[in-house]
Amino acid sequence: MLSSHTPSAHAVDLVRGAYDLHVHVAPDVMPRRITDLELAGRFVERGLAGFGIKSHYAPTAERAALVNASVPRVNALGAMPLNAAVGGLNPLAVEIAARQGAAIVWLPTVDSVNQRIAAGAMPAGATPPLWMALQDDLRARGMEAGAVEVVDEDGRPLSATIDVLKVIAEHDLILATGHLGAAEIRTVTAAAFEAGVRKVVVTHPEFPHQNLSVADQIVLADMGAYLERCFTTPYTGKVDWSRMVDNIRQTGIGRSLVSTDLGQPANPPVEDGLPLMADALLAAGFTESEVHQAIVGNSRRLVHG
Repeated sequence: MLSSHTPSAHAVDLVRGAYDLHVHVAPDVMPRRITDLELAGRFVERGLAGFGIKSHYAPTAERAALVNASVPRVNALGAMPLNAAVGGLNPLAVEIAARQGAAIVWLPTVDSVNQRIAAGAMPAGATPPLWMALQDDLRARGMEAGAVEVVDEDGRPLSATIDVLKVIAEHDLILATGHLGAAEIRTVTAAAFEAGVRKVVVTHPEFPHQNLSVADQIVLADMGAYLERCFTTPYTGKVDWSRMVDNIRQTGIGRSLVSTDLGQPANPPVEDGLPLMADALLAAGFTESEVHQAIVGNSRRLVHG
């Protein structure tokens, strides 16, 4: 269970060398628990390799470059979110981000068609994500842009989607599927590999607005995608921990990538997320070798492989 707020010393040691490829830290458009530079110092203290800086609204490659120049012993990774604020499926934005050193591209999240359909629906008792309040505010001000489509009415990838995938492949970036729905994820993942993308991460498949079935997850894992298991999804009550564990077992822990999605003021410290997941996975019966692969090995393979 993800109930403890303090990771064990054993877990802290087990996850040394890992990357957390999904964190939300300041400066951002909404409150965050810690800044990029402060987190870099804490990662160095813990022996963690680095982190991917995610914003739903702005590119982060320049922030990552500043972190890396200031704290040389950590590797911060910049990212590009393909939401309306950057022009949606904008291959030029991806090209510029890549030239600035970005490592990750997120397909639409807050502005995806699937997210707009889901609206704010959450399981009873779950803590809603902070971006929901911001989206509500933008909508109230008449500033909410249209949804960013990735497939056409027949479910085929749009030409803009293919153009973005080609840029991602050319620069060997990590593609994350964002808040797309199951059918979109299957289609885009297949198109990504066909376009030459080598590294695909299915963003938090247990999140209520993705809610991918085990069958879907197996299909995606068989394609070669990694399935991202985020700390905050069960911790904030969006999915039962036992279901995530069962999904990991059925898809194989070798295709799982553990990250945290942390940085919210009310949640645990970002640097505690990976070892807390390690403790929980060990308690669920996974071996040290399996846990090390999902947290350390797979994250390093995505960054360096």
